[in-house]
Amino acid sequence: MSATRRRYVTLLLALTFLVMAVSGVLAFARPFSIQIVGLHSLMGFLFIALAALHIHNNFRPLKKYAQSKIVWICLIVILILSGVFILQPKPVKQILGLSKNFGPSLDRFELHDTGMSFEYTPSPSYTMQLSVKSGKNYSTQQPPHIAIWLENQGAYHIKTLRAPDDAGKSQLPYWNFKVAGWEQAKRDAESSEETDVDGVSGATPNGSFDPADYILPAQSDTVTPYRLMIEINQPNDAHGVNPDQPSLIYSVEIDNSRPQTFQLLELVGYPKREDEDGKEAWALYYVDDQFGSALHLIDSSLLTIERKTD
Repeated sequence: MSATRRRYVTLLLALTFLVMAVSGVLAFARPFSIQIVGLHSLMGFLFIALAALHIHNNFRPLKKYAQSKIVWICLIVILILSGVFILQPKPVKQILGLSKNFGPSLDRFELHDTGMSFEYTPSPSYTMQLSVKSGKNYSTQQPPHIAIWLENQGAYHIKTLRAPDDAGKSQLPYWNFKVAGWEQAKRDAESSEETDVDGVSGATPNGSFDPADYILPAQSDTVTPYRLMIEINQPNDAHGVNPDQPSLIYSVEIDNSRPQTFQLLELVGYPKREDEDGKEAWALYYVDDQFGSALHLIDSSLLTIERKTD
């Protein structure tokens, strides 16, 4: 292989490694994104192919390395580190706990002809499954925008389980408002040395920013009920004189002290903006006669919780 082709392979290998490094950091520091994870994974396959070409181009000098004890020392170090990272002792778990990506590899969302399903497994002993059966007005060719999130009893956002794409964010104002308030509260808490979180989130049990405090509380006596929420909206779905029906909100309460195996989500209303003192505010209103086809986007929503106890 010519020197020019060797330089191409080496440069491509270096740039691919750079993309993998940046996407890996983003995957750790940001909430789960299939685009970032997909970029990181696919670049990994490209990296393997380029690494094979690099080894082929430099086989002779690498062969000399293989005859040195340095390669065996490095191999042993990598094997030890791999074992530590797989077993995840407490220090490693503490590092992973700094990630903003809470259980990304255990989230699964599927969209199919009969509806959608979402599975969230924050712990091997706890699985949350949401099955949404599509209604007669649900279109698989142009599916509605949907967001799934958790909020505490004070109606404050805890964690987004399923975020819409960029086009859908403006179509789901209630979820968008909840997330914006949560992000602002976190920024205020982080910027203040003596932040009174209760002043942001209400009662003390509802003041945590960590979703694990609600989903997987360390102690049974600190269990606090919370809600799973769905907002769904089909853009440009006119009904009567209404050119576009608002989004609809479905909800169910979860109590980990007495978790119910099967729970049906209920339609709780539609969001309407009601600013207070110049600040953005949203309230939920009972569904009225401005709705028609939107009421048949979802036929039913079933939440199943499987929890293993000692």
